[in-house]
Amino acid sequence: MALGIDTKVTLLAAGLIFLLALLLGVWKYQQIATSENHQAHVYVDIAHRAALMYSFATLLVAVFVELSGWPTWVNLTAAMVVVYFFVTAIGSYMLHGALRDTTNQFEKPGWLLRVGMVLLIFGEVGGFAVLLAGFGAAQF
Repeated sequence: MALGIDTKVTLLAAGLIFLLALLLGVWKYQQIATSENHQAHVYVDIAHRAALMYSFATLLVAVFVELSGWPTWVNLTAAMVVVYFFVTAIGSYMLHGALRDTTNQFEKPGWLLRVGMVLLIFGEVGGFAVLLAGFGAAQF
């Protein structure tokens, strides 16, 4: 079966996010092994778990990309918007884990975090809604 470039790129993203999750697991283990309380920083743990979940979510996105009836550019754009926000979220967790600057980034949210969250919501929900609609249009 020949996959479209939109599906191939989305599958590559899923694989790269999964590889990142595995590497974050090493970082988490290192912190667990060397900390006094044998726990990783909360945001290292969150980054690891989020990357694992987002890698599989990206696989699901790839299925909808492949089965969507929209043009390749629409599917690829929608998928990459979703993937962008997945990776951005993981990156922010990694940053907080590396800096050890907070255990709750929403404790004192500034305007930038609020704007970022609104964009994330629209990007992830909107991007997937486009793909789901494309699936519905093509398959039913």
